[in-house]
Amino acid sequence: MNFTTVAIVAIVIWGIVQLAKARAGIISDEDGNETYVGGNDDATRADIAETRKEIEQLRERLHVLERIATDNNTMDARERARVAAEIEALRGPTEPAITHDTNLSTPIPSGETRAKEPSK
Repeated sequence: MNFTTVAIVAIVIWGIVQLAKARAGIISDEDGNETYVGGNDDATRADIAETRKEIEQLRERLHVLERIATDNNTMDARERARVAAEIEALRGPTEPAITHDTNLSTPIPSGETRAKEPSK
C-alpha cells in the first residue's frame, strides 16, 4: 500500500469516529478537551428533570436542617427556655405519692410512717 491509500483510510476512520462522538453528545473545544453534552432524546430530558427535582428537594431539606440547628441556639430561644425552666421551678415540688398501709384504713403520704402502738 502506498502512502496516499493509508492517508485516505486514516481520514475516513477519523471522520467516522468524529461522527459517532457527535451522535453520542461528545464535543471538543479548541484545546481538544472533550465534554459530554448529552443527547436530545426524551429519556435524557426526563433524567435531567428528575435530577433537578431531586436537587430542589435536597435544598429544601438542607434549609430545614439549618433552621433546626440554628433556632435552638438563638438568644430568643435561650430566653424562652430559661423562662420555661423558671416557671417550672416556681410551681413547687410535685405532690408526694400516697401509699396505703395494710394495718390502717386511711392512706399515708409517702415518706411518713405510722408510729407503732404498744402491744397490750
